[in-house]
Amino acid sequence: MELNKEQLAFQAEVRELAQGPIKDRAAEVDRTEQYPWDNVEALKEAGYLGMTLPRKYGGRDASWLDAVVLIEELSQTCAVTGRIAVETNMGAISAIMAYGTEEQRKLAADMVLGGDKPAICITEPDAGSSAGDMTTRADRRGNLYVINGRKHWITGGGVSRLHLIFARVFDEQGHEEGIGGFLVIRDETPGLRIVKREPTMGLRGIPEAELAFEEMEVPPSALLVPPRGLAKSFADLMAAYNSQRVGAATVALGLAQGAYELALAWSEEREQFGRPISEFQGLQWKLADMSIQLAAARALVYRAAESGTGGFPDMLMAAQAKVFTSESAIRVVNDALQFFGARGYSRNNPLERMARDVRMFTIGGGTAEMLRNLVAGQVLGKKLPQTRDGYVRLAEQNARNKPG
Repeated sequence: MELNKEQLAFQAEVRELAQGPIKDRAAEVDRTEQYPWDNVEALKEAGYLGMTLPRKYGGRDASWLDAVVLIEELSQTCAVTGRIAVETNMGAISAIMAYGTEEQRKLAADMVLGGDKPAICITEPDAGSSAGDMTTRADRRGNLYVINGRKHWITGGGVSRLHLIFARVFDEQGHEEGIGGFLVIRDETPGLRIVKREPTMGLRGIPEAELAFEEMEVPPSALLVPPRGLAKSFADLMAAYNSQRVGAATVALGLAQGAYELALAWSEEREQFGRPISEFQGLQWKLADMSIQLAAARALVYRAAESGTGGFPDMLMAAQAKVFTSESAIRVVNDALQFFGARGYSRNNPLERMARDVRMFTIGGGTAEMLRNLVAGQVLGKKLPQTRDGYVRLAEQNARNKPG
């Protein structure tokens, strides 16, 4: 599909920022492993934070495709900034807008528009792909919920203020009610502790952290996803997560596009044996394959984004886009690095950083293997119809099949 005139103009606007100060800071962000607050401020001034929020909350009512245009352009020069754009327009903030109370929506919108990147807290040390196995619990004690547990690989841990924390909810008699989500502000809630920052291979400017909740007391008004039973709450969570997957695929797409453009320009500049290396058929074929993979990935990402008109992106389309784009992006970036030979292996070349950054996207937000299971279930017409009820049936089936 093609972008309309307004989207093309917006793309050009974002590109100017991405190719200017964002690009200039990218290497320093990676080297220092410091969160790029200057970039956050630039996004804030441009009105790119919370674009997808409704106008009544200060957003632009932007579509998922508009957000994809933003994320792809930023990620071509700085994937960390691209990820910030994802998580201030998709993921946790979209879940809050879909399921939150009026007060919760206003709170979250004000924080995002002010520069905060909400952290969605699902993964635990022993519950990764199997999110339904989480052990973090929220026990009702009078007029409060008391949360205990740990979360791991929380993107933005230590810099994010607003956290969407998922936990098993228990009533005052100790009976489990299901999985609920709680909105917690880090510096206003005793009992939330940053245990450690995980040193990462790439995307070093945005922390991945382990969090601990120790007798953390929150009011019932903090509960976002009502605990209507494990299956239904899990369904709501997963539906909201489709936008996050489209965003992750878009960061990978932007990295690949940026790498391809570097390789293309270098192939016409670099000469060997008395002629530009772009004249060698072996490298021409590489460029052809890279362009084909980019075109296919972009089509899948755009299609998935468009499927979310009026709601969240389609589950199957989001999974297909993320699997194909994340794996294709690794190939494209690696091939682009190869064009530069030893120069590509140098930390003075942005491709060295991009090769590390792109590796994350077959893992985070649903591994390629787990998403293939999801797609296979659709193809076979069994486990996961592309509806909310499909998630409910999957959770119920998993519960029946669980040993013991």
